Amino acid sequence: MLKTTTPQLLFSILYHDILMTLRQAFAWLTPLLFFIIVVCLFPLALGPDTDMLKQFAPAIIWVAALLAILLSIGNIFRSDAQDGFLDLYLLSSHSLTLLVLCKVLSHWLTNCLPLIIISPLLGLILHLNFQEETTLVITLLLGTPVLSFLGAIGAALVVGIRQSGLLLPILIMPLYIPVLIFGTGTIMAANAHLPLNGYYAIMGAFILLSLAFAPLLTGAALRIGVNQ
Repeated sequence: MLKTTTPQLLFSILYHDILMTLRQAFAWLTPLLFFIIVVCLFPLALGPDTDMLKQFAPAIIWVAALLAILLSIGNIFRSDAQDGFLDLYLLSSHSLTLLVLCKVLSHWLTNCLPLIIISPLLGLILHLNFQEETTLVITLLLGTPVLSFLGAIGAALVVGIRQSGLLLPILIMPLYIPVLIFGTGTIMAANAHLPLNGYYAIMGAFILLSLAFAPLLTGAALRIGVNQ
């Protein structure tokens, strides 16, 4: 691995992670099915009231997406730690920040992108109109990468801890709250026909901040987590 150029290494990691995730159907199907089931349960629980479903739709979809991502974020470094690849990453001469960025990208492509693709159909179930559907997709495109970046920090901290299932959500849930607030608030603003540029700008700022700091923090957390 030390003789491999950085672009080749990053492509190899990305290709390997995506291929292994697709081969293990439960790894990406479980969060997707959880997302679909949770959203579909709310119309059954709230009844056929269209106005009520439309009012709660942003919160329903965003909370379901957040919980679905929590189901998968713990696996982002776990298999590498079990197979010994994580130690090689730490000992490698390549940038650990770029390696982390590649891992987060593979997680987003395999676990978050399917949620975004299926979300317009679930929006129809909750009676969202075209503008609200468009806003929903845009907010998920802007928000889910932030959730992956922030989740990677927590996953790195607990990578060396066995049976850390409840610890990880406790660590990263407070970090998810601002994204949840502005994700749902943007769709509500679209429902009220308010300007959305400010909301998009704030969510874009979340992406830039997470892209700037999360890989560095995740790399430092990996060094701490592996030595636990």
